[in-house]
Amino acid sequence: MSYDLEVLDMHHNNLSGTLPTTFSIESSLRSLNLHGNKLQGKIPRSLVNCKRLQVLDLGENHLNDTFPMWLGTLPELQVLSLRSNKLHGSIQPSRFENMFPQLRIIDLSYNAFSGNLPTSLFQHLKAMRTIDPLTKSPSNERDGYYQDSVVVVTKGLELEVVRILFLYTTIDLSSNKFEGHIPSVLGDLIALRVMNLSHNRLQGHIPSSLGNLSVVESLDLSFNQLSGEIPEQLASLTYLEFLRLSHNHLVGCIPIGRQFATFQNNSYDGNDGLRGFPVSEDCGSREMPKRNNTTQVLNQESNSTFLSEFRKTILMGYGSGLIIGLFIAYFMLSSRNSNWLSRITEELEYRIAMRRRKKKQQQGRQRQH
Repeated sequence: MSYDLEVLDMHHNNLSGTLPTTFSIESSLRSLNLHGNKLQGKIPRSLVNCKRLQVLDLGENHLNDTFPMWLGTLPELQVLSLRSNKLHGSIQPSRFENMFPQLRIIDLSYNAFSGNLPTSLFQHLKAMRTIDPLTKSPSNERDGYYQDSVVVVTKGLELEVVRILFLYTTIDLSSNKFEGHIPSVLGDLIALRVMNLSHNRLQGHIPSSLGNLSVVESLDLSFNQLSGEIPEQLASLTYLEFLRLSHNHLVGCIPIGRQFATFQNNSYDGNDGLRGFPVSEDCGSREMPKRNNTTQVLNQESNSTFLSEFRKTILMGYGSGLIIGLFIAYFMLSSRNSNWLSRITEELEYRIAMRRRKKKQQQGRQRQH
């Protein structure tokens, strides 16, 4: 570990034993990648001497330790991957105020972390709170021969991201033993593009604050014990391409949105209480037939009454003249107002009765003469 060493990349070899513990205070190490070996033991605390360290990838090993919160004192650390080890225990709050100020990728998946999700850790991630298009790549531009890389899981696929690490902002805490609620503070990390909290023991509701993650592309909360409804705010996420909420206890209507219209049934499998597209008919459709039947019955009754009154009017038309009857029928068809019709009917009946009386009176006078 000489003073001038900046990059140590020995990933995907057959290295065993423990990590070196002799990182000096004046270390120039910028990238350390030992991913995919058989290393054991603990993460050496002397790594805090590597003040220029930007990328630390110790994933896919057999390390047995607790979460190294002390790595948060590294001022330039942008990528921390500890996935697929034997790390365990709860992630305790830090006594330091400024922790992980530049961290943009944190992958702790496939370990045995327990306890509540680390709210205090999320509150420190300043680089994830702003969307800065001018963010610089952690790769060393002076040394063109080397390109930083890290394995990330995005949109359900495991990918090796090379050189463009600065474009990714990722939190992957999947496949652990985390429990409790999803903290609403996650909604403050608006630069997140990938968030994976699947395969844990999380409970409670999905916080509506996740609707603030305006550039998130992949959101996986599957295989937990989440309950309640899917927040309507998630329908506003226009960049969301991958969504997994399956195997929880969610209920209610699936939000309607441009992105939500593209998700398949497997995004919601294992939630018996969810309704709406694509798992079932539209929300409220189960009640629609009742409303339709009621409307149909009312229409039938209205039509029946209307036809009865129509026939009555036609018959009255024969008594008072065909033209008048047709006129009334036409006007009634135009208005379909039963109150108006009843008044007209009464008026016609009165006039017809009066005419009949006059005729009888005239006939009686003629007989007398």
